[in-house]
Amino acid sequence: MKFLNGGWLVKDGFEVNYATHVYGTRQTKNNLTLYTPFSYISNKGATLDGGMMTVELFSPHLDIIGVRMYHHKGAKKLGPDFDLNTKDILPEMVETESDYSFVSGDLSAVITKGENFSISFNYKEANLTESKPRSKSYIKDPQGFSHISEQLSLDVGEYIYGLGERFTNFVKNGQTVDIWNADGGTGTEQAYKNIPFYVSNKGYGVFVNSPGEVSYEIGSEKVSKVQFSVPGEMMEYYVIGGESLKKVLENYTDLTGKPSMPPAWSFGLWLSTSFLTDYDEKTVTSFVDGMVQHDIPLEVFHFDCLWMKEYEWCNFTWDQETFPEPQKMLERLKAKGLKICVWINPYIGQKSPLFDEGMEKEYFLKKENGDIWQWDKWQAGMAIVDFTNPKATEWYQEKLKSLLDMGVDCFKTDFGERIPTDCIYFDGSSPERMHNYYAFLYNEVVYNLLVEERGKEEAVVFARSASVGSQKFPVHWGGDSTSDYPSMAESLRAGLSFGLGGFGYWSHDISGFEAGANPDIYKRWTQFGLLSSHSRYHGSWEYKVPWIYGEEAVDVARKFTKLKLSLMPYIISQSVYTAEKGIPMMRPMVLEFPEDLATHTLDRQYMFGDNLLVAPIFREDGKVSFYVPETKGVWTNYLTGETYEGGNWYEQVYDYMNLPLLVRPHSIIIEGNCNQHAEYDYTENPRIHVFDLHENETLHAEIHTTNGEKAANIHLIKKNGKYEIEIDGITQYEIVLHGVTDIPPAPEIKIENHSTYIHSSQKTLIL
Repeated sequence: MKFLNGGWLVKDGFEVNYATHVYGTRQTKNNLTLYTPFSYISNKGATLDGGMMTVELFSPHLDIIGVRMYHHKGAKKLGPDFDLNTKDILPEMVETESDYSFVSGDLSAVITKGENFSISFNYKEANLTESKPRSKSYIKDPQGFSHISEQLSLDVGEYIYGLGERFTNFVKNGQTVDIWNADGGTGTEQAYKNIPFYVSNKGYGVFVNSPGEVSYEIGSEKVSKVQFSVPGEMMEYYVIGGESLKKVLENYTDLTGKPSMPPAWSFGLWLSTSFLTDYDEKTVTSFVDGMVQHDIPLEVFHFDCLWMKEYEWCNFTWDQETFPEPQKMLERLKAKGLKICVWINPYIGQKSPLFDEGMEKEYFLKKENGDIWQWDKWQAGMAIVDFTNPKATEWYQEKLKSLLDMGVDCFKTDFGERIPTDCIYFDGSSPERMHNYYAFLYNEVVYNLLVEERGKEEAVVFARSASVGSQKFPVHWGGDSTSDYPSMAESLRAGLSFGLGGFGYWSHDISGFEAGANPDIYKRWTQFGLLSSHSRYHGSWEYKVPWIYGEEAVDVARKFTKLKLSLMPYIISQSVYTAEKGIPMMRPMVLEFPEDLATHTLDRQYMFGDNLLVAPIFREDGKVSFYVPETKGVWTNYLTGETYEGGNWYEQVYDYMNLPLLVRPHSIIIEGNCNQHAEYDYTENPRIHVFDLHENETLHAEIHTTNGEKAANIHLIKKNGKYEIEIDGITQYEIVLHGVTDIPPAPEIKIENHSTYIHSSQKTLIL
C-alpha cells in the first residue's frame, strides 16, 4: 500500500506520523523497549497531547531479532497466530553514549540516540539493512483505519526474492505485493500461497509475523527501500541472519517449521482423470493399462472432482452412476501397484447430503447475524467448514477416514483461498487474520488424519493453498496454468520463489492445466515435470495421457519417468536434507551459488538438489540458453556426457529426448538399479557415478532407505593419482569414474565412452 505522493508529500486523505527519536527505554533480561514519540521532545511540556510508537526488540532464536511496533497497545488481540517454535534467548544488551546494541548470536541491532532514530541490523561486521530515520510510521487512511508501516533499506545491487509462490518476476524489486491468498491462476499478480517472508542476496531474511494482510512496496514507493505495512495498531517482524542464504532459510524454518518428508512413492509419476473430462472406471482402467502397455511406470492415480456427483462437492461419496462399485474398483487399481488420490475441498454445496447435517450442528462459518455464510461461486449455496470448531474438524475427518478405509491413500486438498472476511468463526478468530491462515488449518486437518491413519512416513497431500508453516504438510502444486511456454516459465519462477519461503516440495500440472496443449509443449513440459520434486499429469478439459500427443510423447514420458525413478537414491537423500534443513529440493541458482553474481537473476534454470542443474526448454525450436556457474572443475551433462566450463553462458539446441541436465563438478550421483517403481532397495547393486574428482580431494555420499534412514556410505579420495574407495552398507555395486581412462586394466574394469566402469563387491578399493 502506498501512502506517499512522491518524495515529500503525503497522499490526500492520509495522515502519517513517524517515530522520531528514542525518548526513553526499558530493559528486561529478554527485551529492550524503546519509547519513540511522533515529534521531537525538547521539554516536558512537549510530552503532552502527542502520540508515540513503542518499539520492542527481542530474540526468538539465535541470529534472529524480533521487532514489535505498536501505537495503542490496548487493542483487542484476536487470533489466529502462526505456530512458531520460539526459544528463551537471552540477548546481550549494551548502551554507549551514542547508541544501544541488542545482540543475538552473530546478529546485532544498533539503535541510534538523538534526533534521528534508526536501527541498523548487522551480521558480524557486515551491515545487512537499516531502518533509517522516518521509516517507522503510524498511518491513518482516508477511511479512518490505522496502519503500522516499516521501511528497510535496499543497497545498491540488492535483490529481493520470495514472498510465496509468486508468478511475477523472480526478482521482486519494483513490485507491489499484497499478502492475500487468491484463486487467480498462474498468469496474474495474485497468488495461492502468500508468505510474508523475503530474502535478500545480501544474505538475510525478513519475516512479518502476521497471518492477515501484509502490503509490500519493494523499491516502489521508495526505490531504495522495502516498505511493509499491516492494518491495525501493531506489527511484529523478524530480521534473520546467517552465514549464508541457506543458513538464513534454515534459521527461518527453525522458527516456522521444517518441511515434512513425503513418502518415497510420492516422487513417482501421478496421472489424473483431469477436471471436467468424461470418465468412469472403464476410462480409468484404459489409462492405467495404457501406461503399462507403453511401459511408462505409474505410481499414483488421481480422481479429480467428478468422482463425486456434480453440485454436491463435497459429499465424500462416489457417484454411483459413474462408479457403481468404488470399493472393488479401488481394489482392482491397487492390485496393479497403484496408490490412489482423490480430490477434496473444504466446502459443502447446498445439494450435498452433508449440508443439512453441518448446518444443524453449526459446523460452518456464519454471518454476523447467525446465518450460515453461503454463496453460489463454485457450488450453489456453498458453505465453508469451520475448522476452529473441534467437532467440525472431527466430523470432516470422519468423512475422509471412510475413504481411507476404502483404499484411498492421499488427498488433493484443492482450494482454501476464497475465504470471506464478513463471517464469524467458532473460536472468535479475526476473519481478516483467518483469510490466509485458513489454508494452514485446512491442510493440517487432512495431513494429521493421514498421519494418524497411515503413519508419518505415508502422509502426503497435494495442496494448492498455503500459509506460513504449511511446509509441514507437503506437497504443494502451482495451480491453474495455461498450456504454453510463458505459463510454463511463470510456473517455474513461482516454484523457485515458493521454495525460498521454506517449502521443500513442489509440483505443477505437466503441459498446463487449461485446454490447448499441443505435442510440443507436452513433451517439453514433461521433461521439466519429471525433473521436479513431484510430477503429475493433470488438466481441465483434456486428458493428459501421453499417447494422445503422439508416439514421441510416449517415448519422452517413458524416458524421463524412468530417469527419475533411477535417480531415487539421489532424490531421497536430497529429500532427507530438505526435511532436516528446510532447503528446497528445487533451488534458485542464487541460493546454491550466491557468490556468483551472474546467478542472482536467473529464473529459467534451477538446481535439483545439491548436484543437478536443470535448464528446461521454453521454445518450440529446442533452443535454450543457460548459465553454468563458476566452480572448480567441469560440469557434465548427465544425459549426453558433454562437458562445460563454469562461469559461461551456453546456447544449444536439444531434441525432445534431451535437455541441459548438468552434474556439478566434484560430486557423486547414485543411480538405482530399478526404473519401474519409486520404492525399492536403493542399496541393491547401485551405480555410483563420480564426477570430476581432483588430486587430494575427497567425496562422500550416503544412501538412505525409502523412509529416510541412513543405509550406506560411500567415501572416495584421490591421492597420488590413485582412487581410494570405501563402501559401507552395499554388497554389490558399480562405480563409474566419468572422464577417467587411465585406470590399469583388470577383469572387473572396463573403459568406454571416456569413462571407467568398475564392478565390485569389495568394501575397499584402490585403483
